[in-house]
Amino acid sequence: MDNSLMPLMSLQAVSRCFHLKTSKIEILNNTSFNIYKGETIAVVGSSSIGKSTLLHIIGTLDKPDSGKIFFQKDDLSLYNDEKLARFRNSKIGFVFQFHYLLQGFSALENVMMPGLIAQKNKKSVEKSALNMLERVGLSLRVSHRVEDLSGGEQQRVALARALVMKPDILLADEPTGNLDQKNSKSVHALIDELNKELGMTVIVVTHNTEFARMMERNVTILDGEIIPV
Repeated sequence: MDNSLMPLMSLQAVSRCFHLKTSKIEILNNTSFNIYKGETIAVVGSSSIGKSTLLHIIGTLDKPDSGKIFFQKDDLSLYNDEKLARFRNSKIGFVFQFHYLLQGFSALENVMMPGLIAQKNKKSVEKSALNMLERVGLSLRVSHRVEDLSGGEQQRVALARALVMKPDILLADEPTGNLDQKNSKSVHALIDELNKELGMTVIVVTHNTEFARMMERNVTILDGEIIPV
């Protein structure tokens, strides 16, 4: 990674807090952070420091109270909700601890969903989805309904869905938090392989120290700042 290059995404003087009845919780306080193409970052630290909030801000699922977020040269604060939704669908893939797959639909149908939402050609979307399911080791399970798959297989479907649009950034929030050790290691290795193959940026929130060590950078949130560990 060459930090002299333009960041893929940049948080500039970003602040975010939550107001409770009697207090205010400050997650980010005028903090700046650069993210570069192809790098891998683990966001680590104790619970309730705002790791998921940071991921949601990077993924434009949540908006900062102040500051700006740039994707290359584009100021995302100038995007309306519809344009932000299109940006998320094409540029960012999400994997969560709970896979949020559509019950009653097949693995293939779930993975096709982002492409269909983007109104891409159905045959092209199906081909891409089949290729990605094969890549995550599920070529023999494409027609199975997701509720008939194991937990590890469901998380692989979620990963395939996140990557089918070939996003620039993969955001993963405790992606193996509900998996056993064997399946966790398998998904960790797969994310590492896909980062190298596709050249995508990977940012993960994790309590798993082994997974965090696989990432190039580890950061945490302390006193409203994003700092290296």
